[in-house]
Amino acid sequence: MVQLVGSAAVLHRYEDLVAYECDGYTIEKSLPAAVVFPKSTGEVSRVVNYLYEQKIPFLPRGAGTGLSGGAIAQGGEVIVSLVRMNKLLSIDYLNRRAVVQPGYINLKLSNSISSKGYYYAPDPSSQATCTIGGNVGENAGGAHCLKYGVTTNHVLGLELVLPNGDIVRTGGTLDSPGYDLLGLLTGSEGTMGIVTEITVRILKKPQGVKTVLALYDDVDDASRAVSEIIAAGIVPAALEMMDKTAIQGVESGNYPVGYPRDLSAVLIVEVDGIEEGLQDQIDQIIVVCQKNRVREVRQAADAQERARWWANRKTAFGAMGTISPDYLVQDGVIPRSKLPEVLAKVGEISTKYGLRIANVFHAGDGNLHPLILFDSRVPGETERAVAAGSEVLKACADVGGSITGEHGVGIEKMEDMRFIFNEREIQAQTDIRDVFNPHGLCNPDKVFPKPARCVEVKKYVASSKS
Repeated sequence: MVQLVGSAAVLHRYEDLVAYECDGYTIEKSLPAAVVFPKSTGEVSRVVNYLYEQKIPFLPRGAGTGLSGGAIAQGGEVIVSLVRMNKLLSIDYLNRRAVVQPGYINLKLSNSISSKGYYYAPDPSSQATCTIGGNVGENAGGAHCLKYGVTTNHVLGLELVLPNGDIVRTGGTLDSPGYDLLGLLTGSEGTMGIVTEITVRILKKPQGVKTVLALYDDVDDASRAVSEIIAAGIVPAALEMMDKTAIQGVESGNYPVGYPRDLSAVLIVEVDGIEEGLQDQIDQIIVVCQKNRVREVRQAADAQERARWWANRKTAFGAMGTISPDYLVQDGVIPRSKLPEVLAKVGEISTKYGLRIANVFHAGDGNLHPLILFDSRVPGETERAVAAGSEVLKACADVGGSITGEHGVGIEKMEDMRFIFNEREIQAQTDIRDVFNPHGLCNPDKVFPKPARCVEVKKYVASSKS
């Protein structure tokens, strides 16, 4: 591989590889055989073709912010890192599209086009560091996806290096005929090839933005307010919730806003669009909150206050480190009407396993992010956290929900796929993957459970910790 990309673009020493032993899912760790840093589609193609010919398994990696282990080389694969493919290739304001390389940072795109009055809508909490290529791999979402949709709704075209090194393109036109290959590839977690170029939709900035903060003494009251806001015909740009444990974390973090420590829940509701009529929506939201026994509800006085509220919310995951040595982030989806029921079940799971669970989530679209707090230094706590996470996902599936909304399956939720799919459905999906990846060399043993391990709750593999 050194002959293909140069010695400076290949890491192979132990001390260099340690930094790549895991992604944002830190419970399982494994060293890759090597890490390669191509700088162009051509280099990716040549590297992949070499690995294919040598029958060496490999996987793509972006910034490593993924939360389900999708970029972990659990079998000692070669990592193809795309961080050096980090250019904004072109912008077409007339047709509202931009072309980027996969290593281009999510937030950087919005910052690059902001002066022209445009932005990129998908906004995961890690948007300041995550790559758009990684977002495509996981079909990432974000706080404002309630109104604007997740990554797949903003991808217009892809360039892909197949697992044998061939380069193909799909999409790129306004109405491509045939199979929805863009929809298939977005969210495929690097199991069908390596994305090397992405055409995305860019949007005009909304004329107006207004934000409401609602403080609750009861999480059930806040949950009912969420459903009633949507039932009133309002589609907020964002509708976020944090519970008491999450509030304790963010108030101990770098962006506290002064929430009372005895609060049970916080709602952040944001509407945007044409200025005329926005205040009417805000007034309706305030009435709904008041009907549901809100302690306090107020509108952001200015852009600075709004930014402070969002900085507090978007750094919530990292802020958990101030109240716990370790945490496991889950990612389930439920119908909005089931919020009180499922949050109560999460509380029961917390008690059962003796672990605190902080709830930070996109309440408007029912995308839960329970953060299971534990201490890996205490024998048995890691195993209990993993088991608790699976039970949370089972609770989501039991009410008609899903085991992931935006973080992907990776290795973390492979066995939990059985909560929502039967064996025949899983086989149909693996058959589709095998059309692209027939030899299983590209990100092997991810997403789908092995047929021989039919269990309801995944087992923690102690040997994966080192």
